[in-house]
Amino acid sequence: MAMAAQFEIRCTHPDEHYAGQAARAAFEAVDRLEQQLSRFVENSDISRVNHLSAGEEAKVGYETMECLRLARLAWEQTGGAFDVSIGTGFERLELAPAELVVRARAQRVEAPTLGPSDSRTFGLSDLRLDLGAIGKGYAVDRIADVLEDWDVDQVLIDAGYSSVLALEPPSGRHAWPLTLSVPGDASDEALVRIAARQHALGASGIVKGDHIRDPRTQTPVRARQAAWVYAPRQVLGEITRASGVEASPAALADALSTAFMIMSGDDIDRYCHRHPGVEAWVFEGGLTHFVRQTL
Repeated sequence: MAMAAQFEIRCTHPDEHYAGQAARAAFEAVDRLEQQLSRFVENSDISRVNHLSAGEEAKVGYETMECLRLARLAWEQTGGAFDVSIGTGFERLELAPAELVVRARAQRVEAPTLGPSDSRTFGLSDLRLDLGAIGKGYAVDRIADVLEDWDVDQVLIDAGYSSVLALEPPSGRHAWPLTLSVPGDASDEALVRIAARQHALGASGIVKGDHIRDPRTQTPVRARQAAWVYAPRQVLGEITRASGVEASPAALADALSTAFMIMSGDDIDRYCHRHPGVEAWVFEGGLTHFVRQTL
């Protein structure tokens, strides 16, 4: 248990003891990340950033900076629909990766928009970063890094069943079988069946309540019950690397699935069109599939 989710590693390896050691090393990496990324840890990097006043700065760890840069990338690519500050001022943070420093600007900068501009204003003390919608995916990506360093690559990793990364399948199988089901549906009926190999899957839903909000209006999302994003690990990794950030496909899939709970169907369609290989589904009483090209 970490980051309010249960992390699981399924793997096959000739040496069970060796595989267990690798898994423990991976889980230790997750525990270290939680100490940096959780807003509930009093002296975490994110807690200290949340307490910055105008003109102040905070030194952060490499992983925190990478996660914030990923969040900035998703914020820009989704027109502000994905916002780890839920509209409280993420855009006024200046990221200095070379120095591993986060600075708080005195002036609010306009966020990208998908619709009518939001005229609300916030005080400088109102900033509240919460990496829950991207942090689990980032941790899943780092688990994969650790396991591959240990030469354990027949792996399926998930965090709370909402952030999934499939590496190589077990010997004799062509892929890991995954299913998409409506969250909270007692029948657990599969809407889509997927054969995953070197793919990332991100899922978001409202079964837990009003925790997903449109950052531009602060209103909870209720029209859609769920959204999923599925894409080759390489495709999502290239999107993050193009912005100068380490490959983090599960983190990006996590962020996009949250954004797709908010974005219009046309905007989701355009995103998939710009990034061939990315598939998306949204469920709002019925299932809609957005895909332009599969690889």
